[in-house]
Amino acid sequence: MRPQHEHEHEDRHGHGHGQTYERTHERITDLSRLKAFTNPLRLQLYRALYAAGTATASHLAEQVDQAPSLVSYHLRKLAEHGFVTEASGRSADGRERWWQVASEEGWGFRDSDFADTPEGAAAVGALTRGLLDIRTAQYRAYLDQTAAWGPTWTDAAFSSEWLLDLTPAELAEMGEELQALSRRWRERGRAAGAAGDTEGREHVSVHVYGFPFRP
Repeated sequence: MRPQHEHEHEDRHGHGHGQTYERTHERITDLSRLKAFTNPLRLQLYRALYAAGTATASHLAEQVDQAPSLVSYHLRKLAEHGFVTEASGRSADGRERWWQVASEEGWGFRDSDFADTPEGAAAVGALTRGLLDIRTAQYRAYLDQTAAWGPTWTDAAFSSEWLLDLTPAELAEMGEELQALSRRWRERGRAAGAAGDTEGREHVSVHVYGFPFRP
């Protein structure tokens, strides 16, 4: 069984709070769409937009420290591949577009769908390393800011590692169970947000990796 990568986000500010746990992410099988995310800035913009719910290019440009014109260009490219879309009814004067992600369920891909060609394998390698870089930077930023979060949040935050002996089928089963668990908590946060229960809630990032190794 080949590795499968899931790319999902917690989003309290989403637009479809009625989803059930059974709804899953979109699986990317087209190489041109996968390559759209090999640009690190596009990964950053997608993640920032997911967290914001809706945003303009100017809003996102402030977060990624880039020119609004460049951000707008990359948003249009993501829109061409169906990852983001214009948010209707948000612009009061029509001068600047508001954007949102196309699906709250995120996206994923399987290595095996792209392993048959050097170009596909290179795209998978570039994207997975880009994701790792962004996630590592995000966690480092949290570690640098722990004093600002205070003991309530730092005591609740966790970092764990387990060394297991599993078969490929067992590792895949474990991954499915972890996905189901994360979706349950995501839906709980969405339902609370929809009910107006926002006191003390923050965006929370959970990174999970499961892979074989030999000592």
